Amino acid sequence: MEHLSPTTILSVIMGYFLVLIAISYLTSGKGDNKTFFTANRNSPWLLVAIGMIGASLSGVTFISIPGLIGKSEGANINFSYMQMVFGYLVGYAVIALILMPIYYKYNLTSIYTFLDKKIGKGAYKTGAAFFLLSRVIGASFRLYLVSLVLDIFVTGPLGIPFFATVIITILLIWIYTFKGGIKTIVITDTFQTVSMLAAVGMTIYTIINSLDTDISGMWSMISDRGYTKVFYFEDGWNDANNFFKQFFGGALIAIVMTGLDQDMMQKNLTCRTLGDAQKNIFTFSFILIFANLLFLILGALLYTFAAEKGITLPEIADQLYPMIALDHLPPSVGIVFILGLIAAAYSSADSALTSLTTIFCIDFLDMDKDSISKDNTRTRLFVHIGFSFLLLLVILAFNAYNDDSVINKLFKAANYTYGPILGLFLFSILTDRVTNNSWVVYVCLAAPIICYIINALSSQYLGGFQWGNMILALNGSLTYLGLILISTPKPKQLLTPSK
Repeated sequence: MEHLSPTTILSVIMGYFLVLIAISYLTSGKGDNKTFFTANRNSPWLLVAIGMIGASLSGVTFISIPGLIGKSEGANINFSYMQMVFGYLVGYAVIALILMPIYYKYNLTSIYTFLDKKIGKGAYKTGAAFFLLSRVIGASFRLYLVSLVLDIFVTGPLGIPFFATVIITILLIWIYTFKGGIKTIVITDTFQTVSMLAAVGMTIYTIINSLDTDISGMWSMISDRGYTKVFYFEDGWNDANNFFKQFFGGALIAIVMTGLDQDMMQKNLTCRTLGDAQKNIFTFSFILIFANLLFLILGALLYTFAAEKGITLPEIADQLYPMIALDHLPPSVGIVFILGLIAAAYSSADSALTSLTTIFCIDFLDMDKDSISKDNTRTRLFVHIGFSFLLLLVILAFNAYNDDSVINKLFKAANYTYGPILGLFLFSILTDRVTNNSWVVYVCLAAPIICYIINALSSQYLGGFQWGNMILALNGSLTYLGLILISTPKPKQLLTPSK
């Protein structure tokens, strides 16, 4: 099988980014703060819905979900991932029907401003800080993975050192986001989502043809190999793949990592009206089910193709898709794989950089979101550059440490920071109490640490019980209870007797 040359791959990538830069030029308008932060609240809801797919399915997802099919931890995972995806529907319904009305009622740019209005400055700054921590680690990890792929297949063979690859990777994001911000990202994310799904679709089509079958035969083939099992009830709550654990965990993940995440919500808040934003959420949720199913089908086909062709599986499951796409399928598939990977990685990373800039400017610099003064625009530009450098430093630190298991654990540990955010919003929505602001940060720091310890020890001391995605529920509950303990009922306003 003919291999793609690094020069060819590099040419394709540069052509792809020229398209993104052209989109940025055409959409950025005046490039003021209102455009950067809110897209003038004029985004078509369908574009936002499509673009959110790419932001949800990052580069990690692009190469990890197909490899997930063949992993085994006591039992094959197979299509059990869909149990969590079905739970997403419940979570997205909560976002559309409960959270979005709140965000539009208060006309928010940063969703964490709501915490200030309901609880106080301590909760507000703490929630925003936890988001910054999560997004810096998460975005850096995703960009680290795509930089590694580029280093192995493109820039490394051309003699370009890894640190230069990372600089180029971040610089490309900065070029097409620094002016238009979220307004540009709504369009580029749509383009990137289409590119990513096209790559998956083309790979599936090519493998089906290589196996001399059709859609019906393909499904029979992967079913016969036992890949299509979805629902797990056999081993009860001790099983990490148990349906109820996965389903309710998926609902929580959707609520926290979409509905309480500035990165995802900033796109939704660019819609013209609450009704448009709700239509966007419901449309996005159903498209996401199809997209995840497509990735799982691809994974089953990759393992089937490897078995039929006698291909030795890589030791690391995440390397299966890149290996087959680049080494065992026609060059055209290799090209669209690279485009799909770049699209998946950048559709989450570019919006992360914009949301980090937004949160820091609005929540920590108290920048007037409606101001378009030259000074404020310059400040926002410097913050954007600053976070670009911060991502660069974190990525280089990942590479210097060079321990995949620790880096993966760090990435997963970053997800623990969503628990305190969940607890803060639950407290804000469900109670009418006042907290001691100076104690809020200690509660929010203690909850994820306690959860991490409990999760590490539960299998040993709770009869093999595994929390799985339900650790979010425990984290949020501990934060909520801690906030109750440090709060008091809000004083009732004295009513002046009528004369």
